[in-house]
Amino acid sequence: MKFTYLIPTTLALLPTILLAAPTQPEPTLAERVAAANPDPEAEAEAKTSLQAPVDTKYFHEPGGDDELGHYDIRYFKEPVSYEVRGETLYNLIRSYLTVFREKDIETWIAHGTLLGWWWNGKIMPWDWDLDTQVSASTLTWLGENLNMTFHDYTGTLSDGSSVQKKYLLDVNPNHVERVRGDGQNVIDARWIDTENGLFIDITGLAETNPSMQPGIWSCKNFHRYRTRDLYPLRETEFEGVSAMVPYSFDRILTEEYSARALTKTEHLGHRWIPEQKEWVKQDTLTRFGGRTAAPRTVDHAHIPESLLGDGEPKTGLKNLFKAVR
Repeated sequence: MKFTYLIPTTLALLPTILLAAPTQPEPTLAERVAAANPDPEAEAEAKTSLQAPVDTKYFHEPGGDDELGHYDIRYFKEPVSYEVRGETLYNLIRSYLTVFREKDIETWIAHGTLLGWWWNGKIMPWDWDLDTQVSASTLTWLGENLNMTFHDYTGTLSDGSSVQKKYLLDVNPNHVERVRGDGQNVIDARWIDTENGLFIDITGLAETNPSMQPGIWSCKNFHRYRTRDLYPLRETEFEGVSAMVPYSFDRILTEEYSARALTKTEHLGHRWIPEQKEWVKQDTLTRFGGRTAAPRTVDHAHIPESLLGDGEPKTGLKNLFKAVR
């Protein structure tokens, strides 16, 4: 009975409810025109803002810190130990320099690797990777002739035993752009250990503005050099194999690292032992009561060219001719 009275009451209130409900205003003429003719640029901008950023980086690493940022992600399994890293870098640079010399490809050591050469002709034991440079013309040749090639090499372990290694030479297709761009492709090529992913960074140098700044060579990471500081390259040795270094290596090192880097004898937990001409990890010194283990030997003693006296240094004069052509 109550139900029969409820329905008429609700129906009687319905007009009041409908009148109280908010109404949508009619669209204006301008709004109707805009809806019928959307702006393509505005639509594209809206779509772009919703999309994930485009990944322009060619080489990828498993992380961005000092440890994970120095492996190629394609060959990375897990971080290697301090000892394995040293052995890996040792064979990386020896294989790289040997293969490039056998193929008559001009290259020279750079940055922290060059600093290690200055001290004792060896890799700094705290380094995570290695650095070499080539000219932009050499880089183009590498891309056209040796890109994505694998190279077998018989390496040496710390105990003197042999090990078979395989390396990949991978040239970044963005090497043709000689400006920094978004900063994701400053490394032009890599020589990669396919066992664990450690690598050598290879960067190209070019005269990017020869009309306004002739004789000034630069990479994509804002390192700049004068032709006379690079050429003629000096022939020397690094980790027991033949290598080339820039002509004015001392000027280049002091400009990049300051003069302090050539005299500082403690760095990142390592101490320079002048009697052995070695950088030694400080916890090793503690364990041995100040005595150090025998340093790794190389085939020949290293003497920087600048310390050889009045004798004419052996230089690659053909490189100077290439530079000024």
